[in-house]
Amino acid sequence: MTRSVSHRYQDPLDVIWLHAAKLAGIRVERDAEVNAAWDGVRLLRIGTAELLDADDSLAQMILHEMCHAMVAGHDGFAREDWGLAYDEPDHVHFEHAALRLQAALADRFGLRQFLASTTDFREYFDRLPESTLDIHDDPAIAMAQRGMELARHNGWLAIIDSALAATRAIAEIVSDKVEADSLWVTTQNVDDDVTGKSWQATR
Repeated sequence: MTRSVSHRYQDPLDVIWLHAAKLAGIRVERDAEVNAAWDGVRLLRIGTAELLDADDSLAQMILHEMCHAMVAGHDGFAREDWGLAYDEPDHVHFEHAALRLQAALADRFGLRQFLASTTDFREYFDRLPESTLDIHDDPAIAMAQRGMELARHNGWLAIIDSALAATRAIAEIVSDKVEADSLWVTTQNVDDDVTGKSWQATR
């Protein structure tokens, strides 16, 4: 007799970040033909698990693409792949801005390394200072700051913070129960007076 299956298992972290994307107006589909691709309307396609590195996650990919959207602004949101063209000189600044924003958001919850960048830009991400949005000669910083302001005004900051807080809650449960090479061991302790408070831009 064949057992009737009425429910399916979902990874908790996937549930959290797919819900965050949905709240932001983004529908996520897994697609073995891409790494990540935005259609300029609503659909974000993200590569299936076998295409990603062992330390990547759907959560990290969604956060990174949302950071791209914030940096791209309203005009970029309505263009394929946030209006990025990999053969244009300015592309690297947009990528760096998304990485700085990604690190700044994750830092407050001790999740910078857990939700770190993938691909060849990881070297840049790993070199970022503790304060990723402090003003200096990197043109990506002003772009990242504008992205943060947009997120604050359009409600995305609250959505992302909620997903980060839920991710942090899972980390606190599992980080002392996993193997030494688990990505969960990279989560950092954070002060109670920092986690959960509204992010304030560096001026």
